[in-house]
Amino acid sequence: MNNLLGEFIGTIVLIVFGCGVCANLTLTKSKGAGGGWICVTAGWGFAVLLGVYTSVALGAPQADLNPSVTLAKTLAGVYTVSQCLATSLVQIAGGIVGAAIVWLAYLPHWAETEDKAAKLGIFCTAPAIRNTAANFLCEAIATFFLMFCIWLIFAKQNGPLPPAFGPYLVGILIWALGLSLGGPTGYAMNAARDLGPRIAHAILPIAGKGGSDWSYAWVPVVGPLCGAAVAYIVAHVLGVV
Repeated sequence: MNNLLGEFIGTIVLIVFGCGVCANLTLTKSKGAGGGWICVTAGWGFAVLLGVYTSVALGAPQADLNPSVTLAKTLAGVYTVSQCLATSLVQIAGGIVGAAIVWLAYLPHWAETEDKAAKLGIFCTAPAIRNTAANFLCEAIATFFLMFCIWLIFAKQNGPLPPAFGPYLVGILIWALGLSLGGPTGYAMNAARDLGPRIAHAILPIAGKGGSDWSYAWVPVVGPLCGAAVAYIVAHVLGVV
């Protein structure tokens, strides 16, 4: 139960800081409007760092905050299938709640912002060039390197890390992935980060919102799951896991 509570609240923190930076840089009359991609990638890196610390402090030692990571760890024997499903569901639920908090924090700004696509982009990802196969591949590649590099960071060959130092390195990894591979699709890599807030966008009374782009919604869910599974296979073959 503590694991599920930690994953739920940790994901809320992840989304408040992650979608929060997107709202700050996007919404009309926000003081951070126009901050740019460097701010987005840094904000999401910090969001992961803070979400992981929250999750661990509340009893979730794995602190996945991401169904793709949870799936890869399930393949590695960390979770049972039922634990994987329960953990993934609470992560997505945390994504919904975190996105709702961001909506409340910026409540007067939604009506001031006319661009419906920009408002949706605060909650979830969309491709820069809509090409389903290429978008799927990009999400799979980005998530492969997310999971593969997490295992490398914590590999015994790199020696034991100082206590509580690992989340800093994972935050840097998220920042690096955004800078390197985030351009084509917005580097979702995480159903809790993309599907949870997308559901929030669909159900919240956001002023002047458009559709939630459900035709694309499966790509940042299935692509990352596939990428994480391949990362497990490669890491296992190489003896890292």
